Amino acid sequence: MSEQLLTNFTIFVMAILVGFAVISKVPATLHTPLMSGANSIHGIVLVGAMIIAATAHDAAGYLLALIAVAFATMNVVGGYVVTDRMLQMFRRRGAPAAPRPDQIADRAEG
Repeated sequence: MSEQLLTNFTIFVMAILVGFAVISKVPATLHTPLMSGANSIHGIVLVGAMIIAATAHDAAGYLLALIAVAFATMNVVGGYVVTDRMLQMFRRRGAPAAPRPDQIADRAEG
């Protein structure tokens, strides 16, 4: 293995361990708001993973880049799914749907 690949792999493993340590210390009541606020950070991680994928030169580098892009994508999608579910909790049940633009125009004419 090349020295650069070993360095990148070490950083990857350390990021996993630090991320796990930080997330495991967050109380359950704060996890959802923090996750929804971190969507932009996940997007930055995804961009970084794609940049690393562009600089890969061997099979192991491509594999690590693929794993990094897959995990970053899961973080982005998961963050938005959790945010959507959280926002659904605050919607009123049976609330009327918002009127469509053509319905608003019909009301203004009539």
